[in-house]
Amino acid sequence: MERSFHILLYRAFHIQRKWVRSNLQKLGVGAGQPKLLVYLSAHGPCHQKQLADYFDVDPANVSRMIDSLEKGGFVLRKTDEQNRRRDLVEVTERGRQAGERWQEQCREVEEIMLRGFTPEEKLRFSDYLVRAYQNIQEETGREKP
Repeated sequence: MERSFHILLYRAFHIQRKWVRSNLQKLGVGAGQPKLLVYLSAHGPCHQKQLADYFDVDPANVSRMIDSLEKGGFVLRKTDEQNRRRDLVEVTERGRQAGERWQEQCREVEEIMLRGFTPEEKLRFSDYLVRAYQNIQEETGREKP
């Protein structure tokens, strides 16, 4: 197997995503949507921009995901009483349950992916991924005019 990091990361991400996405249809949600449900369940109602910023996703894409989730009964939009020009997005009970089932599937694939890793290796691996993300985030921040 090739040892270049970008290929290794791509392959690990791709196989993990394939595993998790295979069950999305059963949950009734589309790609990218479960993470919004999990975030809303953990953090409560928030603005669309907060979701876009947290996940490094274009706000227009988040808007489309929220539209779809709202049609499916997974989230509600309500007026922000502090700024009536902006909506808050809130998860429904159906959305909370779908998010919980998605997290169970993620834990399952994580267990499989990290089988045979010691607790210390898991911690180091996690730290390496965080640092790699931060390095790229810092670099892309420098490139912006």
